[in-house]
Amino acid sequence: MSRIPTSALIGLVFTSAYFLAALFAPLIAPYELGAIVGDVWEPMSSEHWLGTDGIGRDLLSRMIHGGRTTIFVASAATILSFTLGSTLALTAVVVGGWVDMLLSRFIDLIMSIPTLIFSLVVLSVVPVTLPVLILVMGLLDTTRVYRLARAVAQDVNVMDYVEAARLRGEGTRWIVFREILPNTLSPLVAELGLRFIFMVLFVSTLSFLGLGIQPPAADWGGIVKENKEGIVYGIPAALVPAFAIASLAISVNLVADWVLSRTTSLKGGR
Repeated sequence: MSRIPTSALIGLVFTSAYFLAALFAPLIAPYELGAIVGDVWEPMSSEHWLGTDGIGRDLLSRMIHGGRTTIFVASAATILSFTLGSTLALTAVVVGGWVDMLLSRFIDLIMSIPTLIFSLVVLSVVPVTLPVLILVMGLLDTTRVYRLARAVAQDVNVMDYVEAARLRGEGTRWIVFREILPNTLSPLVAELGLRFIFMVLFVSTLSFLGLGIQPPAADWGGIVKENKEGIVYGIPAALVPAFAIASLAISVNLVADWVLSRTTSLKGGR
């Protein structure tokens, strides 16, 4: 087994820490999500490690609970977009003809509308709940996954082993999931990390604009919004979730790069 690079190890540590904190948030958070435990914008102390927010709630507790919501929504939306996008793309490539043309032109139509504007329009007319938010984010991001998966699958679809599977009489499902999908995983794994981070930024942006996670729930984008006025007075409460988003993005990308290099080297050694 090859040694894990230092950069990948750092990414694994930070990524694991964030996901474990999200998983066990109710157990490790010092206070309840909405509990007012001090004065407004108290500085960091032994009682409040990150200080308090704009109405006196413990910022560390808000960050832990908000991270759980942010990571859950981003993960669910990423899984939805990759499952749907890659399945549609591989099916379109294998079937071809009017199916490929119809799906591709529909994806082009959706991609012609800016994602943020599209989501704001949709979320402004429907109740903003977690399932709705995940569905909207996942479906809109399906277009990006579809484009990448289709481009990669087209190159794999003309390989000899795929043609041999067709000559053996294998069906579409077999060719998609046993022949093409395993040989397109490397770029899809790399894109998975980027899409997850995009989802984190996406849900944070929506919450900052007031159409994402709704109170009394919290997420990192909402925490930035709640404390943005403090920046004028030199209070760093709004910078804490911004740092969390940035560090999560870097750590996930470090892990994705390492996984990509591993899968590529494994294929090269076969």
